[in-house]
Amino acid sequence: MRHGGQILVDHLKAQGVRRVFSVPGESFLAALDGLHGSGIDNIVCRHEGGAAMMAEAHFKVTGEVGIAFVTRGPGASNAASGVHVAQQDSSPMILFVGQIDSGHRDRGAFQEVDYRQMFGGLAKWAAEIDDIGRLPEYLARAFHVARSGRPGPVVLSLPENMLSAQSDVPDLPPAPPVQAAPSEPELAALWDGLKDAKRPLVVVGGPHWSPQAARDLAAFASATGLPVAQTFRRQDRLDADHPCHAGDLGVGMNPKLARRLREADTLLILGARLGDTATDGYTLIDPAAPGKRVLHVHPDPDELGLVWRPDCAVARRAPEIIAALAASVPQGLPDWSDWTEAAHADLLDWRQPRETPGAVKLEQVMAWLSDNAPADAIATNGAGNYCTWMHRYFRPRAFPGQIGPTSGSMGYGFPAAIAASLEHPGKVVLCFAGDGCFQMTLNELSTARQYGATPIVILANNGRYGTIRMHQERTYPGRVSGTDLFNPDYAALVRAYGGHGETVTRTEDFPEAFARARQSGTVAVIELRLDPQALTPGQTLDSARAQGEGARNG
Repeated sequence: MRHGGQILVDHLKAQGVRRVFSVPGESFLAALDGLHGSGIDNIVCRHEGGAAMMAEAHFKVTGEVGIAFVTRGPGASNAASGVHVAQQDSSPMILFVGQIDSGHRDRGAFQEVDYRQMFGGLAKWAAEIDDIGRLPEYLARAFHVARSGRPGPVVLSLPENMLSAQSDVPDLPPAPPVQAAPSEPELAALWDGLKDAKRPLVVVGGPHWSPQAARDLAAFASATGLPVAQTFRRQDRLDADHPCHAGDLGVGMNPKLARRLREADTLLILGARLGDTATDGYTLIDPAAPGKRVLHVHPDPDELGLVWRPDCAVARRAPEIIAALAASVPQGLPDWSDWTEAAHADLLDWRQPRETPGAVKLEQVMAWLSDNAPADAIATNGAGNYCTWMHRYFRPRAFPGQIGPTSGSMGYGFPAAIAASLEHPGKVVLCFAGDGCFQMTLNELSTARQYGATPIVILANNGRYGTIRMHQERTYPGRVSGTDLFNPDYAALVRAYGGHGETVTRTEDFPEAFARARQSGTVAVIELRLDPQALTPGQTLDSARAQGEGARNG
């Protein structure tokens, strides 16, 4: 006989779970008891949003299902932000939520929420355990649903009496992974779709990636000479310096790459959904009339044809197809070298730092880090205008090298950096953050110190919510409202947690500050004091306001 919490934890162990992220609550005491002595690391966070984001980032770093535990009501509400990231980013994650005693349901009990309704449109599946005898069945289904097709988050509500109840129900062993190699007809159809292409473009993204998949993609690109573009915040799918690298399709993308996407006659989409961000709000390609051949590989057959009508659709995981394509390159492919070399040359020109105002130049900091950080460094980010410098100038060299929310969630970068540092304690983990972004989750400094995570935060402080201010100036020029920020002394703040803190006011001082941060052996924050005029890599605050005034005046 085991209580429900022990049954749950035994199932996690059978699934190979090594680490979970949580904020404790009285609603799942039995689960906490099951974790005691289990060998599973329980990383206790300071906010449920941070716990859910760490669990989601854990998948991106390891390929394993992310696991988070939170309590009912406020805890689940706080964790919803991380569930949204997992849903938008196609990340398998299971959020376990403590729940009231099922005998008190529908009485408006303390912190009572119907989680099926609350997460029904946000998670891939939301359910509540009503019978402890079926707990192994629900757990097995949760892992299957999280991983299958287009992966995503699952929410399982755990009533207190279900977790504390005793049962002799047997465990349900994990299902064996599906072993289905790509078929010859599938590969032949993809090669056939490429053979007449004059201006092809490979677009990669989505989940299921691994270091081996990145190596296979590099081999495929080298063998075919095809240009490769990554979708938004998936820039670590191919070594940034590979000669077939064409750039990233995302916010602030290279206009020349945008034009190349529009002019391509054939798209080979590998794992990505190719949504609005990658197509500039579907203006670069019209789903109703793409005007090009579309070869689409995606693990979920329901995604194939959902937005883009494919000329060739293959329901497989992208890495499996990439490996098979790299091993089956046919003779007699067209010579795409001119097209690909031009795409890479456009990228190299785009990466040349364009000077922005101020004594601290973010473009120079990013370029220096690209040249001096180890090739296996992992960079994380949240959301904000500072990311446009990162996407343009920082070059991920290996997978995992970039962990960012395609959902555009502020506050994500720091929890993600903690998850990455815990998994790879020997690697340099960089967290790029803005002052608004970092203030949303900086309380996790305490979590980093407690568990020995050592990310280095590169904090771009411009004293405002920069992205919103940019849109504000373009739409309502000069009418500033709700976008200015008060900032603490970040160096002093991180030192109060026992970490390392520095403030940089000149670009030339950054290298030594970074060296000291690395040598500190603890979590570090390097605050960069930016000129308020430095709005984006290509626009100042004044020019954004002038743009808005020009549009307003017709």
